[in-house]
Amino acid sequence: MTTNSAPTTALTHIAQLVTNDPSLGEGPLGLIQDAAVVIDGDRIAWVGPSGKAPATDNAVDAGGRAVIPGFVDSHSHLVFAGDRTEEFNARMSGRPYSAGGIRTTVAATRAAGDDVLRANVARYLAEGLRQGTTTQETKSGYGLTVEDEARALRIAAEQTDEVTFLGAHIVPPEHADDPAGYVDLVTGPMLDACAPHARWVDVFCEKGAFDGDQARAILTAGAAKGLVPRVHANQLGHGPGVQLAVELGAASADHCTHLTDADVDALAGSETVATLLPGAEFSTRATWPDARRLLDAGVTVALSTDCNPGSSFTSSMPFCIALAVRDMGMTPDEAVWSATAGGARALRRTDVGRITPGARADLALLDAPSHVHLAYRPGVPLVSAVWHKGVRV
Repeated sequence: MTTNSAPTTALTHIAQLVTNDPSLGEGPLGLIQDAAVVIDGDRIAWVGPSGKAPATDNAVDAGGRAVIPGFVDSHSHLVFAGDRTEEFNARMSGRPYSAGGIRTTVAATRAAGDDVLRANVARYLAEGLRQGTTTQETKSGYGLTVEDEARALRIAAEQTDEVTFLGAHIVPPEHADDPAGYVDLVTGPMLDACAPHARWVDVFCEKGAFDGDQARAILTAGAAKGLVPRVHANQLGHGPGVQLAVELGAASADHCTHLTDADVDALAGSETVATLLPGAEFSTRATWPDARRLLDAGVTVALSTDCNPGSSFTSSMPFCIALAVRDMGMTPDEAVWSATAGGARALRRTDVGRITPGARADLALLDAPSHVHLAYRPGVPLVSAVWHKGVRV
């Protein structure tokens, strides 16, 4: 069973395989017990019972362990320099701290050379990959000048296909007295320079960042350049972000912590995914998003790390799964689906987040008999092997 001379590999004796395809197995996760998966090149060629696996060039015995799709982390901020250890330490120690938040990272990022930023992105992508993340979105947003935003996106695009223009992260200090002028910059010269390097356009629609009208202008301008909207919405309080995301057909509304019934209804009646980022609530001791409320309303939910140096400095999707189950009302099945297939929905991808014939061969072998152990054994490094685009890494 060889195609185009690429060697084929079978993973056999999988105790429990999460396919995320209900037509292949049990329940929404499409679970198959005592399963096998055949990889041909960078694609899944076959899935089914281990005893019926076709002959292949190579074989890997899973030894009665579980296999899940590679995680799809659909929200992160990896292009930055420096860290904000002192800010975090002060916050966790109950002391007031005015380090300037995002502005501190902006200053460090502007001052860093390309090689520093490139090495940091590679480091955090590798860190995520070791923990099972095989698809990673990341954003600009720590440059906030035409040159620095374009530079961030060029560096990100070297290492991941899912790149988001977030020139509208905050209004930088040099434009503090002229936020309208900054919006003009973002929707004009900055967008012109950045659009060729990005797939998505994002905006932090929040009090203290960009209001609904500003956010609409930025997202609409991005869409006119071919970028698909996504929105930082309703993280710090009630606001227009979720409604705007739905109105503009955004792929996702991210955070979704403070929602009205109308917000939930809008999401439920749309294709916009609610991406929940429990690492941010963990790191800021903020109110947890109510995943149960969203799921019960029929909203499509994704889980992501929000990896960034200020409010969620984690690259661990298993950690976020454990938080979602413990503190956000999700079942282990729902959390694993949201961290894989849900993330793929948030990125409008059909080739990742599932283990089905034709999908990209992105898999994680767990040192456990079931995916439930990701929440059952929090903090334990259960991902023992990863295949990315068919290659064991």
